[in-house]
Amino acid sequence: MTGPPTAVLPTLGRDGFSEPSTTPSLRWVAEGVSADPGAAPGLPHIVAWNLTRRCNLECAHCYISAGAWHLAETELSTAECHRVLDQVLEVNPNPVLILSGGEPLLRDDLEEIAARASAGGATVVVGTNGTRLTDHRIESLMEAGVKGVAVSVDSLVDTYHDRFRHGSGALSDTLAAVDRLAAHRLDFIVQTSVTRGNRAEVAGIAAWAESRGAVSFNLYFLVPTGRGERMQGLSPEENEAVLAELVELERKYRGRMMVRSKCQPQIMRHVIEGGEESPLLNYGTRCPCGVHYCRITPEGKVTPCPYTPVVAGDLTTTPFRQVWESSPVFARLRGGELGGRCGRCEYRSVCGGCRARAHALTGDLLGPDDSCAYEPDGGRAVIEPRRAVVYGDDTSPRLPWTEEARARLSVVPSFVRGVVSERVESYARKRGYASVTADVMAEVRRGMPVDFSRRLPFFLRNQMSAAAARDGTPEEDHVPRS
Repeated sequence: MTGPPTAVLPTLGRDGFSEPSTTPSLRWVAEGVSADPGAAPGLPHIVAWNLTRRCNLECAHCYISAGAWHLAETELSTAECHRVLDQVLEVNPNPVLILSGGEPLLRDDLEEIAARASAGGATVVVGTNGTRLTDHRIESLMEAGVKGVAVSVDSLVDTYHDRFRHGSGALSDTLAAVDRLAAHRLDFIVQTSVTRGNRAEVAGIAAWAESRGAVSFNLYFLVPTGRGERMQGLSPEENEAVLAELVELERKYRGRMMVRSKCQPQIMRHVIEGGEESPLLNYGTRCPCGVHYCRITPEGKVTPCPYTPVVAGDLTTTPFRQVWESSPVFARLRGGELGGRCGRCEYRSVCGGCRARAHALTGDLLGPDDSCAYEPDGGRAVIEPRRAVVYGDDTSPRLPWTEEARARLSVVPSFVRGVVSERVESYARKRGYASVTADVMAEVRRGMPVDFSRRLPFFLRNQMSAAAARDGTPEEDHVPRS
């Protein structure tokens, strides 16, 4: 049996590039990315775009060090944003596009950019602190095709949230915005950054988010970059306790609200050790940065993720496709071997640690993530994803699909399309259907064990709308009931 193939890859430090070195490549099973450096990379399924560094708040942990002093003149113009957007959609016509900042609502052309992206096939989500989400702005975003909004709530106690966000009255404004989003029936995600100051509130914030109708509760773990360099995250042992709690919260709210960890892929070890069939197993992935995820800065630089400052390319001089397919930074993340205990850990294919934190702490994108309490001995077999098809995978159809069914599948975000396709075909085969039709897809939707406040979230609703238009029933009639 031969060893893994080798790839000529650059060695990176904090300054970016140095001379290439030959290292054994790492198998990225979960991403469907070939270890062959000559093969085409996977798609950029999720693109986070920091449209501005301007912000009306000065959050303590902000990775981009946003604030009111930044100038609009340093940002890409509307025309430049259109050019970059068209290049992204040329590579992947159906990405999830996260428009963020700073505070993206400070850009007067936000709706224009969102509308162009939505019309081009992207699923557009806006990330905001929520303080400027008036009824008028929510309506404007919806008219522009925005499918969801991510809102930051770090505590339900105003003295903590306002101090953390450096804005008096910020919590009151954000909570009011959440109620407005619910009233307008625009999907929203609640995002919380966990610290020792709000650790005891995690379960309470999740309960509040579910009661307000949030699609997801995302808990972020500190990556010491930007202003976050001045903060200290939780200890590895504290991280373990929070992850265990998140697994329990995911189980509690399953079918009503998703619960996810961010920048802490170690949650996958907890899920696998628990042995149950959790939906988190659909994320059969290592850290996705640079593999099916990237970030665009306000100035047009491309980095592996928002928390990783290493520049993979400059879109003011280089087309997006060239950066995505040819950047040495991305090549190393897709094919390099992890170092330290992450490299000898049996969970390296399904976790692998946070690459941004590894870089922040060691200067090496492939270094160890020392926020983890688990100590591998290096002698155990590598644990592979349990699902045959996971998010980010592409699949080839094994059953005939009608033209209408293919059309509906084509509008599903590329990140989840492989899983959707596999589930639909599995359902059809079990029931003896010879092909996948629009009616079969409707059956699958009606049988899905989710409720989400009697409304499917933005990443599933395109098909709902198509079904409603086809048979003349309200969209809600196609949503499975609890």
